[in-house]
Order: sequence, then structure tokens, then C-alpha cells
Amino acid sequence: MIKPKGLKIGDTLGVVAPASPTTKDKVDLAYKKLNQMGFKVIMGKSCYSNYGYLAGSDDLRAEDLNTMFKNQEIDGIICLRGGYGTPRILDLLDYKLIKENPKVFIGYSDITALHIAFNQLSNLITFHGPMAASDLIGEFSDFSKESLLNSIMEGEYQFAIKDSLGKILTINGGIAEGPIIGGNLSLITSTIGTPYEIDTKGKILFIEEIDEEPYKIDRMFTQLRLSKKLEEAEGIILGDFNNCVAESSEYDDSLTLEEVIDNIIKPIGKPTIFNLKAGHCEPVVTIPFGINAKMDADKKELLLLERPIH
Repeated sequence: MIKPKGLKIGDTLGVVAPASPTTKDKVDLAYKKLNQMGFKVIMGKSCYSNYGYLAGSDDLRAEDLNTMFKNQEIDGIICLRGGYGTPRILDLLDYKLIKENPKVFIGYSDITALHIAFNQLSNLITFHGPMAASDLIGEFSDFSKESLLNSIMEGEYQFAIKDSLGKILTINGGIAEGPIIGGNLSLITSTIGTPYEIDTKGKILFIEEIDEEPYKIDRMFTQLRLSKKLEEAEGIILGDFNNCVAESSEYDDSLTLEEVIDNIIKPIGKPTIFNLKAGHCEPVVTIPFGINAKMDADKKELLLLERPIH
């Protein structure tokens, strides 16, 4: 795997919107926040574009991303927000260009499709972490900021992934080692059957989700089980499942999220932890994807075995 160069204060961050748009006010706030954090900032065209529920046309968003990797003035790339749209541009990206111009790349949620593609087609280590308009301009805690900067900046490095609340649960005990890969559950399952299908063999699979009822979580977990993605993983990290509760009157006696996990994830028998605060939550942990790690599910510990930057 290719490690991107670590960032330092004064470096230039490119901001892109590969998925959905946001308001100009939020774009301006994101620019100011990154400036306050010590970075020079170049905003992509997609940040100011709007095409329905997309931040501009597919061609524009893909060109924006390709350009950010190609531009030698840009040291790292952070996504503006998630939403929907990244799967539409997967076949428009230049993976050879991205591989030859490795940079810190940060995002989560819909950005999961890019993490998987960059990891598998460009051999690039990427960062599942907060985004410019979704997180940085809101109630962005010191913990979240320190976790992000620890991952992407030069200087001293903390190899243990520390949870913000200390409420991690053990689903299955045991130790798993391998590269961490994954992201948002909906996006992971949407890659199956495509050229960008997630490869979990020998890896630690990280999964998070938001606003999906337990029966929908059940359906997606079942798809991962039937496609052997759970079985082939060395271990499983279940992150934050924000508001994944039953709300439909049709299922007044719905299974809970915890029961779905017990029904589908637990019988797989892989070392598994639940409730690591990574995903659609605050405080939030930044997780490097593609880097080798060791997970001790009994001790509820996650340790990176190497630094994700050079």
C-alpha cells in the first residue's frame, strides 16, 4: 500500500464535493475553518456547483477529483460532505493518476465508495474521517480534531485508536490482524457485483450507518453474509449506528439493532467489537483505511501496526 506524505501547518488542502451539494454559506465557513486550522485552501468547482441532489454533473465532480490529485500545489484532499453521488463517478476517475500522485484523502459516508476504489485500484491509504462542511464547522470537539490531526500530520504519532466514550462492546472475542477497510454499510453493499466490489479477504472490516431501521440493516448485513464478505474478513468493527432504530408502525415489534447483530454478525464467529465512535457521530475517531492493524476484541483495543503516512 502507498502511504501519502504527512501534512504540516501551512500546507494546502483541496476541498471537493464528490457527492451532494451544500449552501454557499457552509462552503465559506468550511474555508474559514480550514484556514483557522493552519491550512491554505483551494476549493474545487464542485463545492459551488449544484445539479439536483448532486454537487454538479458527474463529469464535473470526477474532473474536480482528478484535478485535485494532479495539482502539485495541493498537499491533501478533504471532502466537503457526503450525501449521494460518489458511485456515479467511479468509472470516470483516473486511478493510475491517483496512484502516481498519492495524497492524504479524507471523508466518510457516501465517500466510502471512493475509499474502496482508491484502496483497491490505486493502492492508496486513505482516511475515514470528518468532512469540511459536515463536521468541521459544527460542534467539532478537541477529541475529534486531535484524532484527525494525529492521523494526517507530521510529528509524534499515537498508534492506538482511542475511543471517545469508552463504551465499546465485545460481540465475539479474539484477536484479528490485517488492513482495515470498509465504511458506510449502504455504500459497501452497493459495490457488490460491480468492478469496485469490496474485497474483505484477510482484512478487518469496519462498518457504520445512520438513519436506517433494523430491518434494513438486517437486509444489508444479510447481503454481506451471503456474499461471504463477513466470512472472509479477519475481524469486524461495528462503528456508530446513529439513529438506527425502528420507527415504522408496520413493525411495532421490530427486532432491535442489537438483536440483528446477534442474529447475523455474532454467528459468523469472527472477532467483533461494537460501538467504536466512528461514523456519523461526534466526538468521532479518524480511521486510516488500508493500514495494518491488530484488534483485540476481548480487551476492546485497536492498534495500528504502522503509521499511515510517510
